[in-house]
Amino acid sequence: MKKRMSTNHTGTNHSWSVPVAVAEIPESGRHLDLVPDAAARAAIAAAANVVALLRLEANFELTRHGRDGVRVVGQVTATVGQTCVVTLEPMESMVDEAIDLVFAPPREPAARSRQAGEAEPAEVVDAEDPPEILRDGMIDLGAIATEFLLLGIDPYPRKPGAAFDAPQAPDDPASHPFAALAALKKGHGGEGA
Repeated sequence: MKKRMSTNHTGTNHSWSVPVAVAEIPESGRHLDLVPDAAARAAIAAAANVVALLRLEANFELTRHGRDGVRVVGQVTATVGQTCVVTLEPMESMVDEAIDLVFAPPREPAARSRQAGEAEPAEVVDAEDPPEILRDGMIDLGAIATEFLLLGIDPYPRKPGAAFDAPQAPDDPASHPFAALAALKKGHGGEGA
């Protein structure tokens, strides 16, 4: 499982913003298919440090989760223009990332009006990942799609069949890069200086 980056999902620091108010999601849920325009794709490509973002599509199923939360399930697919780390030739990479997140409002700190000597309540540890924090009742599907796209991009893309051949050490000791230095050292009278 990939580790997600921490974002606030409100679109304030992202190249592509598609805000959705949780209050506007019907009880029956909502389906959205999203495709950014060319300017947003160029900005995302620059942020991802790739040559180009040729295609980006995201689809989402939004369902209410509890009283004020939302579950976001979807898929991000993309075609990314990159440079092969072996051949330095242009290439295209495919990204296909599944999304499954739960958002909930921040929990209010419990009022602590205990008397001296009263035991602290045991902390309940949830076996699953905690929900993402819902800020101002909004989620940003563009920011979520961008985050999962970035997680899916291979930072060291390699064209199919491209292999790195490491240089071989020379068989002749006299052609070793430090052979001349060793000869100078011997010439100045120091075998083991």
